[in-house]
This record gives sequence, structure tokens and C-alpha cells, in this order.
Amino acid sequence: MAKRLLRIFGPLILAAILVFAVLASPVTFGFKHISTTRERQAAVSLSPNVLRGKHIKEAALSDGYVPFFGSSEWSRIDPMHPSVLAQKYHRDYRPFLLGARGTQSLTQFFVMQNIQGQLRNKKAVFFVSPQWFVKGGTRKDAFGFYYSQLQTAEWLTHYRHDAIDQYAAKRLLQMPAAKSDHFIYAALQRVAAGKSLTKDQRFYLQTRKNMLTQEDQFFSGINLPSQNLSRVNRQAKKLPTHYSYSALDRLGGQLGKQATGNNPFQISDKFYNHGLKQEIKTGNLKDFQKNLSYLQSPEYSDFQLCLDQFARLHTDVLFIIPPINQRWQKYTGLSETMLKQFDQKIHYQLQSQGFNNIVDLSDKGNVPYFMTDTIHPGWRGWLAIDKRVDPFLTKKQAQPRYHTSDKFYEKQWQQLEPSQLSQYENNK
Repeated sequence: MAKRLLRIFGPLILAAILVFAVLASPVTFGFKHISTTRERQAAVSLSPNVLRGKHIKEAALSDGYVPFFGSSEWSRIDPMHPSVLAQKYHRDYRPFLLGARGTQSLTQFFVMQNIQGQLRNKKAVFFVSPQWFVKGGTRKDAFGFYYSQLQTAEWLTHYRHDAIDQYAAKRLLQMPAAKSDHFIYAALQRVAAGKSLTKDQRFYLQTRKNMLTQEDQFFSGINLPSQNLSRVNRQAKKLPTHYSYSALDRLGGQLGKQATGNNPFQISDKFYNHGLKQEIKTGNLKDFQKNLSYLQSPEYSDFQLCLDQFARLHTDVLFIIPPINQRWQKYTGLSETMLKQFDQKIHYQLQSQGFNNIVDLSDKGNVPYFMTDTIHPGWRGWLAIDKRVDPFLTKKQAQPRYHTSDKFYEKQWQQLEPSQLSQYENNK
């Protein structure tokens, strides 16, 4: 009887053992090649699987793509979008768009964990959205949607005993996604408490990382979305053959005017009809943001995680601070004073630590056809951003000198009113 069962189930058991051995092995088994077409698709796909994974990002960033960290703004693909301009005018770089709706600093910190080799001593672009800095910080469901055990295991296998990783562990423990793996959760608890990982935990994390890496190599390219690449190709055909900022700016104004005819906010008709028209009619959105603030948030410390990671890797970063559509801002009652104070606080956090490459467009919210909707740039806005991005990426820059501080992980900084910055600096 036992022999009969062994004949029946033996091959299945052996196959399971072999599959486990393949997945757990650090050997890559030759599945590394990513085609040029696949890289082009992935770079603009905004795919959650690409964001969570490693294989495709690692390959593309090693082939000259530049990481553009951000969120939903990257989905606003018009002729002046960074990916379109880079393709049309044969730039020496191609943006690899990292982010989508709901991605904020905490997600981006973990995204960086398995592309450290591609960030070290390289350049990057980072889009800082004021809307991230609400009272509660990143939404737990949004973080969970983009959460990657692979990135977490990668980070934990390189864990350092410092305030950076301790804060990251504490924040991750606040997210329900951290409980998706009992052993990783236990490791996070030790890191958050400032303790070393046990030998068994290190072994598990390394094995788990190997398994997830193999899975990523096998499956990350399956059903990779291609519609955004098609959009980029279509939009590129609308551009003149030769680059001219003034000609493109005029074209951006024309395209913006054509696309925004049915509302007083210079918001694209498509966006207005789909998301705002009915609510405007009912008056539900009038002054609904008058009490909204971006001045006190755990996001400031989450953002510091990204700054510390860039400093660790000596990454030269261009930070972009976008405006808010001023017509929309006035209608919804969003405080102009508060927005200026946010700008002051984020500048202090950046510049006091040596992050001086900043494109601050916060005062451009009233420029015609600068914004495609309420908070996202488009047309002339994208072109203004490109005017700073292109020389930053194509010309040699002075080596930045970062000097980060753990004070930005403190609750005091998260809750600090910008009017208290001078006193805060003197006390520190």
C-alpha cells in the first residue's frame, strides 16, 4: 500500500520539492533578459506589478532610463508629458515612471529598496505633491495596494541599526499590509524595537527574498499593459519635428484652450464632465477645502525616509513642487496662506539637508493652461517642468553634499507650524 501511494504521489512530491528549490535558489536560471520593447512598455505602464517588482525596473534603469518618482500626475499623458518629449526629441534619457494614484513617500521608500544599485551615484526626479501631506498621511488601503513583500524582505536583509530603519519599521507596522507574512511581521517588530534580527529570521528573509525574486522574474512581464506606450506614440506625432520652447509653449496653449471649453476652471472637459460637473451643479464642492491643511502630517517623516535613502546612495535628485489650479483653489476655499506655509516648510526640510535642486512651481497655478485638472500639470505646465528636467539630466551637475538629520522623524517636526521654523531651528 505504501509503495503504491509512493508511486502515485512520489512524482508530485518530487516536483514540489524541485519547484521550491528553484524558487528558493539565489541562482537566476537565465531569465534575466528584458527586451527593449518590454522596457519601453514598462517605463510608462504605471503598472502596480512593475512598481512592486524588481526585475524590469532593474533592467531598464541599468539601460539608461531615469526614475521619475511621483504619483497620479504621471498618468496625465499629453504632447508635453516628460515621456513624450524625451521620445520625440531623442533625449539621452527616458523617464521610468514610478508611481500612480495613491503612491506616496512611504511606498516610494520601499520601491527604492530593490533598485539601490541603479540609484547609487545616479540622478532621479521626485515629484512632491502637497496633497500627500494631509493630517493622516498615506492611506492604509492605498499603501496596501502597492505593498511588496519582495521590497520589504530586500530592505530587512540590509537592515541597519539606525533611526531611519527603525522609523520605517514602526510605520510599516501601522499598516495592515505588514501582517500579510507572520515572519516578516515578527522581524519588523524587532527592528522597530531597535533589536537585531535572529539567525532564523535572517535565514527566512533571505530565502523568502530569493523566492519572490524568482517569481518576479518569471511573472513580472506577463500581461504588461501597453496602452500608455500607444498614447505616448500618438501624442508624439502632434509635436513639431524640431524642438523650440516658444513654439511648443504656443502649441501647449492652443491644445489647452481646445480641451477646456466647458468650465470656468480651465480644467480639461473630459475630467470636468466625468468627475466634477454634477457635483458643481449641486454646490457640494463650494468651499469644501477651506479647513484643509498640509502643514501637519506624518508624511513629512515618511518623506524624510526618501531623502535619507537618496543621501545613503548619493543620488542627485531634482524635486518638483507643483502648483494647484488657482481657479479651483479659490472655488473650494483652499487657503493660499496655508499653501505658502507648506512651501516654506518643505523647502526647509530639503534645503537644510543639502537638497537644493528644486523646481518650485507653486506660484504658477494662475498661468493659463498650466494645469490639466485641479492638481495635475499638463500642456504648458509639463513644458515648464521639462525646461528644468532636461538640462538637469543631460548636463553635468555639481556633486550634492547631503547632511541629513534624524530630527525630521520626530513628532515635533510632523506637527510643527511653519511660523515656528525660526524658533525650531534655534532650539535644534
